[in-house]
Amino acid sequence: MDRTTSVLITLVFYNLILVGVGLWARGRNKNVADFFLAGRGLGPWVAAISASASSSSAWTLLGVSGAAYAWGIPALWLFPATVGGFLLNWVWVAPRLKRLAQSENAVTLSEVVAPAGIGPQRKLILRIAAAIIVFCFTFYIASQFEAAGKAFESVFSISKQTSIIIGAAIVLLYTLLGGFWAVSVTDSIQGVLMVVASIVLPAVALSAVGGFGDLANGLAAIGDVGSPMGTSAIVTVFFVIGLFGIGVGYPGQPHVVNRFMALKDDNALRQGRVIALAWAAIVYAGMLLLGLSARVLFVDLGDSEQVLFHTATELLPAVISGVMLAAVLSAIMSTADSQLLVAASAISYDWNLADGNRGGGLAGTRTTIVAVLILATTLALVWRADIFSRVLFAWSAAGSAFGPILIMRLVGRTVSSTATLAAMVTGFGLTVLISFFPNTPGDVAERLLPFFIAIINARMGSTK
Repeated sequence: MDRTTSVLITLVFYNLILVGVGLWARGRNKNVADFFLAGRGLGPWVAAISASASSSSAWTLLGVSGAAYAWGIPALWLFPATVGGFLLNWVWVAPRLKRLAQSENAVTLSEVVAPAGIGPQRKLILRIAAAIIVFCFTFYIASQFEAAGKAFESVFSISKQTSIIIGAAIVLLYTLLGGFWAVSVTDSIQGVLMVVASIVLPAVALSAVGGFGDLANGLAAIGDVGSPMGTSAIVTVFFVIGLFGIGVGYPGQPHVVNRFMALKDDNALRQGRVIALAWAAIVYAGMLLLGLSARVLFVDLGDSEQVLFHTATELLPAVISGVMLAAVLSAIMSTADSQLLVAASAISYDWNLADGNRGGGLAGTRTTIVAVLILATTLALVWRADIFSRVLFAWSAAGSAFGPILIMRLVGRTVSSTATLAAMVTGFGLTVLISFFPNTPGDVAERLLPFFIAIINARMGSTK
């Protein structure tokens, strides 16, 4: 059996499982809270791995491995930057947000940052929050479809446009059927596959290099070629600080923190924390090792974000590489489904909430999901950008819009409606504005400046 056949068989089998999960989960959705938060009944494994997979996926598998290939040793700073974000979320944000969301019966992050007693501007805040989420996640979902299209094109030699449409259709089917339950369970399956890929592929690549000693020698021989560090000490400092700005954005990601709001109990939180941190350490270390090994093995690869596919094709037997690539193709979808659900909730739930209606109905929610998916698919078909930078733009915009306000609320402060609005608009607007200017080292301005200005706005307009 050749590689293409093995990929096709594995994909068909895997996606039948996804549809089966969607059918199973459909019976568990009795109301909107069930559809968006799984009835606040997520256990530790599903919550931890699904939150991890939805925050990583294509960006980690293709973007991080590609960054390590392109940058070399400096890419290792991505490990503390990203795992530090996991640590911040699970150790500090998760327990506080879980309690706050339950006490206020909040279903979405927007409902947490704009609680019922915030004041007369609540309607405007909720609708601006909905618009920001849809903007960010349409770009984010489009990048996942772009990654899936790139992968399908690489494996099956079919057009990227057709590949994008196929991937979007699969995600739509099981998200429509099962909502948050389906998304969380399928993300967990995909998260496990990501761990397998993050162990097997780097191990094979490192073995082909000759071990850690030969890897170090090979990287030393290459030197700083292709590295963004340059020779200036200040450039190096800004580069590192900019990468740590990725971790700062974690609390403001609606598709990640909604898992904390859905946790079943404190025991699930404690166990989930350990699982999530272990998952992050394995996956990010694995992808960095893969990229560095490929940097030594393969010269002038061209598209650095093809490192994973190229390594699997060159170093694994046809059948095994086919199964591995199928696992990766499927895992790429794990971020798209979560963000599709959050974007839909922003429109169908938060928009109605602005008028005092906590319902909205599942039919309207599912219609919204279809509309958002069509918009994201269209964007993926007509707009090209590398996955790494496009995802981080959407990540920074959402993180700066919502993270500062959430942090103020979690430290026990009440943020006024004026300050909430100012922080949200400042964090989001400055991120978008700065993105039009030439990049600073590590994109430090885009990732940190809007966040800190927004948190100052939120702090100045808050009370105990």
